[in-house]
Amino acid sequence: MQFEALPVHQSKQSSSGIKLVIARGLDSTRVQKSRPRGPTNPPPGAFALAVATATMEESTSTGSGLAARGDLRSALPFLPVVLRGDSLFWPPAAQESLRALALGPDVSRVVSGDVLADALTDLRQALDLPPLSAHAAEGFAIFFNDLLSRVHAQGWFAEVFPSLARLLLRLPALLEDHYAKAADGESGLRILGSQDAGVVLLSQELAAALLACALFCLFPTADRGEASLPRINFDGLFSALTHKPRQSQEQKVRAQSYIIQTLHISKYFCSVPQDDTDYKELLLATFQAPCDVFSSGFIEDEEQEALEVDFANKRLGGGALFRGCVQEEIRFMINPELIVGMLFMASMEDNEAIEIIGAERYGSTFRFVGDYLDTRPFDSLRRRRTRILAIDALARPSLSQYESSGLLREANKAFCGFMDPSKQQFYVKLFQNQDSNNKDNCSSTSSSEYIGVSTGNWGCGAFGGDPEIKSMVQWIAASQALRPFVNYYTFEAASLEKLEEVIQWVLHHGWTVGELWHMLLEYSSQRLRKETHVGFFGWLLPNDSRCCDIL
Repeated sequence: MQFEALPVHQSKQSSSGIKLVIARGLDSTRVQKSRPRGPTNPPPGAFALAVATATMEESTSTGSGLAARGDLRSALPFLPVVLRGDSLFWPPAAQESLRALALGPDVSRVVSGDVLADALTDLRQALDLPPLSAHAAEGFAIFFNDLLSRVHAQGWFAEVFPSLARLLLRLPALLEDHYAKAADGESGLRILGSQDAGVVLLSQELAAALLACALFCLFPTADRGEASLPRINFDGLFSALTHKPRQSQEQKVRAQSYIIQTLHISKYFCSVPQDDTDYKELLLATFQAPCDVFSSGFIEDEEQEALEVDFANKRLGGGALFRGCVQEEIRFMINPELIVGMLFMASMEDNEAIEIIGAERYGSTFRFVGDYLDTRPFDSLRRRRTRILAIDALARPSLSQYESSGLLREANKAFCGFMDPSKQQFYVKLFQNQDSNNKDNCSSTSSSEYIGVSTGNWGCGAFGGDPEIKSMVQWIAASQALRPFVNYYTFEAASLEKLEEVIQWVLHHGWTVGELWHMLLEYSSQRLRKETHVGFFGWLLPNDSRCCDIL
C-alpha cells in the first residue's frame, strides 16, 4: 500500500475540561486487490464492491468523478449527505441547523439536554429522518441535566457542541477529499458486505466527523438491518440511561468525549479447510508460537505489538451503543474510535475477520475517570501501534461445540483472524499438503514485523464456550498462522489453572498441530458419547490413566 501523510493532529483543551482533538491524519492513495499483503502489499481476497441500488435523485451526473464511484454509491445511502453532480452537500435545512449550533447557545438556544434533543430532532427531520424516540430524548435530558455537573454541562453547550457542529459542516468537504485520495476506489469508505475483503483508511478528521454524526444521531438507519449492519447512532446509548441500574451506561456516554484518531480498518476472508481430516493431516513441524500464560492483566495492556483479540459479536461492536457491558463493549469504550467501523462493516461470516489499526486509547478502565495518555509508540505512518482483531465465536453452543463441525468452525474463524497476509502463498501450500512440514517454505514471504497474538477466554463467559477447548483452538490457529508468540490472559479462570502445564506437556512431546487437533477430536468424541465428563486438560495430562492409554 502507498500512503500520503498529512499534518498530524492538533489538540485543543476546552475550559470545561473536555478535550477535543481536531485532527488531520493519513489517507491511502493506492491499495491493490486480490494479492497477498506484506508490509507494502494489500490484504488477500478478491474485493467486490456492493453498489447501492437506492435511487439518488440528487445525483445528476453519469460521467466520471464522484457520481461514477462505486465506493461512494455503496456508502451514500447510509450517510447523511447528498450528492449533486460531482459534489457532496448537506441538505439546506440541515446546513442551517448546523450553522446555528456552530454559533453557540446565544444563537442556537441549546442550553439543556431537553433543548438539545429538540435541536437534534429538527436536524433529523431536515434529513427526512424520524424524530428521536421519547426514550432517547429523555436520555439526553438525564445526562446533560442531571448526571453532568452544571460546569461541565455548560462547557458542552458553549464549546463542545459548537465545535462538533463546525466539524460536521466540513463533512462533505472531508468526504470529497477522502475519495479524491482513494483514487482507485479500493481504500475509500464503502460498505464491506459478506465476503467483501478490503481496506478502508480514514483520516483523523473524517473519523471525528463520522463519530460526531453518530453522537448527533444523523445516520440514516432504514436499510441498515437489510444490509446486516450494526446500529451506529448513539440514540440507543442515551435511551439506555432511562433504565435502572444505569451506571455502566453513564460511563459509556462519558467515554465518548474522547474520540478522534486515525483508523486503518481491514476486513479479511480466507479459504479454509472444510473437513476435519485436513487438520489431522497437517504436518507443521512443531508449535512455532510460544504461548505464555498470564493469570492477571488485560489484553488491552499488552506490552508487545500483537493482534489484540476483540471477543466480538458477529455484528461489530455488539451492544456497545446500547446496554452491552462485556469484553467487546468495554474495548469499544476505552478505544471509542472503533465505533467508526460499525458504520460500514456488515455482519461477519464464518470465514471473516476485521482488523483495526491505530485506534487510540482514551481510558484505563470501563469507568470513565478523565483523560488517559496513550503511550503506545507510533508507526512510520504516525498511527498508534495498536492492532485490534475482531473475531466472533459460536454463541451458546452447548454440546455442539464438541462436534467436529463446531471445532472446525472455531479453528477456521481464529485462523482467519490470526493469518498473516504476507504468508498467504505458504498457507495455500499448507492446506494443499505441499511440503507443509518444511518451515523454509515461508521464508521468502516472512513479515519483517514481529507481531504475535494477545488473547484470552474468547467465546467463553456469556457466549458459553469451554475455556479449555477454546484455548487450545486459538493456540492451534496462531501456530498454524505462523505467529511468533501467543500471550494468553486467563482472567483468573479456575478452569485454566493447568493451561501452562498443558502447553509444556505438548511442547515437551513435540506434537504437531495435527496431533493436537486429533486429540481435541478424540476428547470431544468421548465427551459427546458421555464416555468422559472431565475437562480436556484433566483428560490429556498423564495423571489421567485414560490419557496414558491413548498415548
